[in-house]
Amino acid sequence: MTFPVVGMVGGGQLARMTHEAGIPLGIRFKLLSDTPQDSAAQVVSDVVVGDYRDLDTLREFARGCDVITFDHEHVPTEHLRALEADGIPVRPGPDALVHAQDKGVMRAKLDAIGVPCPRHRIVSDPDDVAAFAAEGDGFPVVLKTVRGGYDGKGVWVVDSAAEAAEPFRAGVPVLAEEKVDFARELAANVVRSPHGQAVAYPVVESRQVDGVCDTVIAPAPDLDEELALQAEELALRVAKELGVVGHLAVELFETRDGRILVNELAMRPHNSGHWTQDGAITSQFANHVRAVLDLPLGDPRPRARWTVMCNVLGGDYPDMYSAYLHCMARDPQLKIHMYGKDVKPGRKVGHVNTYGDDLDDVLERARHAAGYLRGTITE
Repeated sequence: MTFPVVGMVGGGQLARMTHEAGIPLGIRFKLLSDTPQDSAAQVVSDVVVGDYRDLDTLREFARGCDVITFDHEHVPTEHLRALEADGIPVRPGPDALVHAQDKGVMRAKLDAIGVPCPRHRIVSDPDDVAAFAAEGDGFPVVLKTVRGGYDGKGVWVVDSAAEAAEPFRAGVPVLAEEKVDFARELAANVVRSPHGQAVAYPVVESRQVDGVCDTVIAPAPDLDEELALQAEELALRVAKELGVVGHLAVELFETRDGRILVNELAMRPHNSGHWTQDGAITSQFANHVRAVLDLPLGDPRPRARWTVMCNVLGGDYPDMYSAYLHCMARDPQLKIHMYGKDVKPGRKVGHVNTYGDDLDDVLERARHAAGYLRGTITE
């Protein structure tokens, strides 16, 4: 029997961890990577180095693959349509993925299907930004380039029309949104297969530092049960309405008056789901593999009362391996996941997972380990 080949476009840590999840199933991976040094390229045996923006490269890469999926959302939509026309299964397909690629398209679709979002519209210049602000509660206003932004990049919070010029220099449409007065950020992670089976993970709290995810708590503490159910149902409905195949992360604002609003969508494994590697019966990565191959999905329920994920960011301390002795001795239950990346200040180079019955203890263990690996904690 021949096991299928999953073609993964993009060689980052998401591809690395998705490949890892496929190993116990005997699933073969083929990788299209920017460089041989990329995170996933270090561990996948079949690596093609090339430009995902070039259609001929994509077509050649797709030869011998049973399905194509993604580490990121940046492959041109028209190229994905061409692959589908060639008869190659693309999951998620371009009709779904465009909603994660283009924030303007996403907002228009979510409006059409009645999903709650912040007030928004496409703006043409700084004067139009001022008009948008005047239509609501005034400045500040959030500006986003409709394509290409992530981890706080391509996003500006402006306090006046005079501050609004920079986003327009990118030469792509700019989306203006109200600055939501939110209590915290949440994420609802779901997985959907081609034949429509879907599972939902517990809603999590996501804490950001400088626009980058720092800590994820699963499940979100003190979240009203009805609101948690509403968030899960919303994410499942979005996945169905958009025709998503694979993992979908719906990033949410919980407002101070007890509502949820959709902030962003990601159609791939997501940082807010990394806790599932050690904290769920079936991880987001394993279920993404199952979904793109149309296998029955695994149980998403948590293994422990609480699981906390903390990202390990690069700092001024490059020798993280020497920190393992302290971290592992201090916490034998700690799970460390490193990405094989060079350490650079502020760069995501790994994450840690901790779990247990006492949230304060689980949080402290995760933060201590992440800080010690980074070098900001020395004892």
